[in-house]
Amino acid sequence: MKVPNTVDRFRRKLMRYLTNKIGNDLHQQRLKGIENNKIKRILIVRPNHRLGNILLTTPLVNEITTTFPNATIDMITRGPLSPIVFQNYHEVKNFILLPRKPFKSILKYVLVWIKMPFKKYDLIINTVKCSSSGKLLTKITPATYKIYEYEDMEKTKTETIHHGKEAIIALRSALYPEDSLQILKEIPLLDIKLSKKELHNGKEKLNSLKGRKEKTIALFTFATGDKCYSKLWWSQFYSNLLSEFHDCNILEILPAENVSQIDFKATSFYSKDIREIASVMACCDIFVGADSGIMHLASSSGVPTIGLFHGRIAQFRPYGNGSTALDISESIMEDWMAKIHEVLSLKVNPEATSNT
Repeated sequence: MKVPNTVDRFRRKLMRYLTNKIGNDLHQQRLKGIENNKIKRILIVRPNHRLGNILLTTPLVNEITTTFPNATIDMITRGPLSPIVFQNYHEVKNFILLPRKPFKSILKYVLVWIKMPFKKYDLIINTVKCSSSGKLLTKITPATYKIYEYEDMEKTKTETIHHGKEAIIALRSALYPEDSLQILKEIPLLDIKLSKKELHNGKEKLNSLKGRKEKTIALFTFATGDKCYSKLWWSQFYSNLLSEFHDCNILEILPAENVSQIDFKATSFYSKDIREIASVMACCDIFVGADSGIMHLASSSGVPTIGLFHGRIAQFRPYGNGSTALDISESIMEDWMAKIHEVLSLKVNPEATSNT
């Protein structure tokens, strides 16, 4: 794992200092009684470049389009991925893109910050309460209403809120401050909104890769930092997978780095197009992989997803469409294989949603 350099550490400390008190005045979050059809311009603030974090914003966009049917959405993020993820979300009109590496494109980075105080929105939602830059961008951009973070209620303050649900709970808390049923009702799923053409192409691609076996298990063996399990671990996992699911095709989804923790022993699929990857995974019967952006991409494609975690399950687990998560530090190989059997046996309705 890359250690932040001195400049990065200084920047983060400075941002935390500058934004420490921002958003503490929660009175500005009250939207009770607002006429939803009068909210026309909304800004979503998520200054992050990682695929998983951008995909975790899709439930909020779906929530907004349902709650504010006349609104258009701008998004401020980092890097080039947001326009790709949201290309089929027609309500998202503008992407304000911070450079992925600010200090290598400092002029472009500063220009975005200079322009934000001259924009005007009806509502701004900062999606992650611990984001210093997100809070500061929300502070300096003019808007009638601003939401910095969710308020802890009696029913949520004792549990960890899923990363994809925080901003939705914040929005609902502002709209319905005394109605816990409205606040805690079903949450939209991650959804990359694959088109019929994309799904057709994904099915054709999968058919060219898989054998005659009916079902296909998509496997992703890579991740970043300590979420990337060793080759020995994956070798044992893959051996058990072959033994337990000899009647299934196993398709390894390769990362952008084009590496394999099982040394390319399975049939593999490689692409740098995240929508093409999602379309292939959507046509598989199940996805199994460690906590990663590709895991969230699988979840957003609609395929039943099993995430293999080592902590942080509540905050980042896949949910909906029969998906689940396993803590590999608190379970054994037999548990993992049993869970895959269980999910594969489920008859999941693609149109159904879940809040588990």
